[in-house]
Amino acid sequence: MKKQTSNAFNKKIYLLGFDKDGVYYWLEAPKWDFGWYWGFGYIENYTNNKHPHLAKNISSHQHADGEYKVEDKSDTNLFTGNFLVDKTFSEEEGWELRELFSQFYHLKEQTGFWGRGKMNIADTEIENWKNEDLKDKINKKMLPIIMGRIIKILGTKLID
Repeated sequence: MKKQTSNAFNKKIYLLGFDKDGVYYWLEAPKWDFGWYWGFGYIENYTNNKHPHLAKNISSHQHADGEYKVEDKSDTNLFTGNFLVDKTFSEEEGWELRELFSQFYHLKEQTGFWGRGKMNIADTEIENWKNEDLKDKINKKMLPIIMGRIIKILGTKLID
């Protein structure tokens, strides 16, 4: 399947492929949200799914680390399994995408930890573990490299 990018609701999106029911799956481009974290890994379907720039609404919204993250090598994984009957990426790229998204979500969690100095589950702190330098290194250097590689795998020129 040819690589495609489009726009939906003022967001750049990248086509991943479609499932057995003909539902198209699109990955939203990375965005620096609320001045402190990367919003990325959002997979959506639209009411006008083949032409999302004409859609009136989002039909579904999932996260790449949620429904589609399968720890084993089963065929239900979005990137490496048979969930999508046609994809915009090769089998080898699918495995790379799984690895890159795992890295992305792990590091994203780490930025929260180093920025707060704890997991933020309770108010209890054993000691102050805040490390702004490490948080900034992850947010400004490491995550952009990972997101850039994902976009390189999926990207092509913008279509409307």
